[in-house]
Amino acid sequence: MADRPTPTVLVIGGGASGNAVTILLRRAGITVDLIEAKPDWNATTGSGITLQGNALRVLRELGVWDQVEASGYPFGSLGVTAPDGTVLFVAEDIQTGGPDLPATLGMQRPQLQRILIDAVRASGATVRLGTTAESLEQDADGVSVRFSDGGEGRYDLVIGADGLNSATRAAIGITDKPEPTGMAIWRIATPRPESVTRTDLAYGGPAYIAGYTPTGENTIYAYVVEACRDRASIDPDTYADEMRRLAQGYGGVWPEITEHINDPKKVNYAWFDRLLVEGSWHRGRVVLIGDAAHCCPPTMAQGAAMSLEDASVLAELLTSGRDWDDELFQAYHDRRLPRVRTVVEASVQIGQWQLARVRDADMAGLVGRTMNILKERP
Repeated sequence: MADRPTPTVLVIGGGASGNAVTILLRRAGITVDLIEAKPDWNATTGSGITLQGNALRVLRELGVWDQVEASGYPFGSLGVTAPDGTVLFVAEDIQTGGPDLPATLGMQRPQLQRILIDAVRASGATVRLGTTAESLEQDADGVSVRFSDGGEGRYDLVIGADGLNSATRAAIGITDKPEPTGMAIWRIATPRPESVTRTDLAYGGPAYIAGYTPTGENTIYAYVVEACRDRASIDPDTYADEMRRLAQGYGGVWPEITEHINDPKKVNYAWFDRLLVEGSWHRGRVVLIGDAAHCCPPTMAQGAAMSLEDASVLAELLTSGRDWDDELFQAYHDRRLPRVRTVVEASVQIGQWQLARVRDADMAGLVGRTMNILKERP
């Protein structure tokens, strides 16, 4: 690439992976346009997020670790309780990001998004909100793009970071689609009970899983996992009633949490999905990252981590001086696929054990083996 003008990249999607790859490419002097369909850049969407060490490692690479650390709640262990709140055991978490980072950090998802938004803005990338790519026309040298606002652009590379239901994935002829796993999750952000200093998970009871994660000195996000129901059968005005009904079957600090499950607009309901594109993640000069290429249910809290790792690896290859050709994009796929497959399969397996109510499943062993793999750099 040395004898060429400064390359130009379009990033479609301003979530974790899209924001991260934009920051890293701009740092290398590459011209980046980022478009995001949501006018508010998803700055207020979501309740909480659990970030394990391998995600924190990439956030440090992005230069935002100080802000993340100040905004979140770090901890180093995981508790498993009975439905009545009795603590059955506490396991020390594996520090997958290395010994100088916490094993885990919880934070409010909107706060993480705002930190990344600020970093993208500071990078000098051009950002267009409320905008989508209407068409992608490729030739040997690049991609011509027509936008939903009537504009057009020409790019050396297009990165599809537009999530689980990626229009970019479909536009380049990759037919893989997300599949529901049979589980669904109710989530809400609430005040932090003083005794909550780590994630605790209760298996069994009225739901498959009930858990919570501290997201700051004064906040947590709590969640209850049950079998999928037809979304159309649940009136959004009853979301708080539905989550509270399930949560009332749990002891410990759950009665204190349940007191705050009273506003249906603050409760999020979502199905667990699985996606793994086994074949190439690119077609010509269009490449996928993050949930557009893979998605795992949150049973291992690795969705954002896998997306951030994608951004790091792809940016590393794009800024290595190599030609931006099929060989480079295949190297990206081949480097990421085994690691992502491990996480997706482990996350799905844990869910399947819960759906089947298998009590003697080796969940701790499976999680431990997977986390040991994730200690290695992607």
